[in-house]
Amino acid sequence: MTSKRRLHHVWKRLRHIKPWYFLALAIISGLICIVALRSNNETMVSLRQAVYAADQHDTGTQAALTKLQAYVTAHMNTNLSSGNTSVYPPIQLKYTYDRLVLAQGQAVSDANGKIYTDAQHYCEQQNSTDISGHNRVPCIEQYVQSHTAKTAAAIPDALYKFDFVSPSWSPDLAGWTLFASVIFAALFVVTFVVGRWFKREVN
Repeated sequence: MTSKRRLHHVWKRLRHIKPWYFLALAIISGLICIVALRSNNETMVSLRQAVYAADQHDTGTQAALTKLQAYVTAHMNTNLSSGNTSVYPPIQLKYTYDRLVLAQGQAVSDANGKIYTDAQHYCEQQNSTDISGHNRVPCIEQYVQSHTAKTAAAIPDALYKFDFVSPSWSPDLAGWTLFASVIFAALFVVTFVVGRWFKREVN
């Protein structure tokens, strides 16, 4: 009997705690979390577009890329990882890479042109009496071969491809409201189950 009275006393205190309050708070927190997660993703998309624009116009690409990386790695629902289904990394600095390849090709072309010009000058000095220039051709060919004309080295495109992984949980609005919704949902379950048990035991 004493045990029954004690349970009744505890039940009088607990029955004022309504489980549905926790359920409502869990739903509200969950809705706010969804909105915040969407906002995180939209901000990521905006920053990614800024990287693409900077890459295309060759202005502030590194700063835009650093800003995107900092945001993605600090916020949920912003993942830019290749994963198992993607063939290429999601961020590719195509224009930067193309400009570098073009510049390198031009530099090699200029270097090869200089070798050929140097060969002509050298052979003219060696065969200054050759008016027709017939004997200079072998000389020029030999000079060019001995000085090895340069070829463009392959530039690893992996250096201009990036993927950034977002955290599973982040201490922002999305993260805290997700945490709150889980806690409120757990409190709803606990208070609902405990309340039903007390009600059955007391009655």
